[in-house]
Amino acid sequence: MGASIMSSRRATIGVFSCHPPPAMSTPSSRDLLVITASGDDQVGLVQRFTARISESGCNIEDSRMALLGGQFAIIMLVSGRWDALTKLEDRLVPLGEELGLAILHKRTREADRSQPLIPYHIEVVAMDHPGIVHNLADFFSRQNINIEELATDTYPAPHTGTPMFRVDMVVGIPAGVHLPTLRGDFFDYCDNLNLDAIFEPARG
Repeated sequence: MGASIMSSRRATIGVFSCHPPPAMSTPSSRDLLVITASGDDQVGLVQRFTARISESGCNIEDSRMALLGGQFAIIMLVSGRWDALTKLEDRLVPLGEELGLAILHKRTREADRSQPLIPYHIEVVAMDHPGIVHNLADFFSRQNINIEELATDTYPAPHTGTPMFRVDMVVGIPAGVHLPTLRGDFFDYCDNLNLDAIFEPARG
């Protein structure tokens, strides 16, 4: 399977860095790097891609991988000492050329959790039609609630074969929000849009 995200206008595929050279931290500190990649799906691509991460002395903290059409896409959070991440960044250009990938990478830091948030899992199912994700995002944006994870897929309904659309998301609800009111407003909103919904505390 494969991984890569952006291609240049030329025939070659490049690597794009969205940050200035990082300031050196102390040798004992842990830095973080986000890598996104997409490319033609092929057997062994994930193995070769992740081998470079391991060889650089870095660790994959979190990742998402999916086949989208004929493209295999990866987004991952990698941790390591600043020198190990620098070594990995230097290898991404030749790695992209070797595997036929376009790669975007950027240094980051641990998420700020100064405000207590309660994670809730939401699942929505409906007959497939445009605007479902936008309508859900609009509801939570107006409530000042952040969407932390979101995945969608389509599938045929049993027996009828009707195209169905499913949304799975995790939102971070501020501790001061009145959950019964939010839940009621959300279900009313979904009813108006003919969406079947589940709204429950996230597990694990």
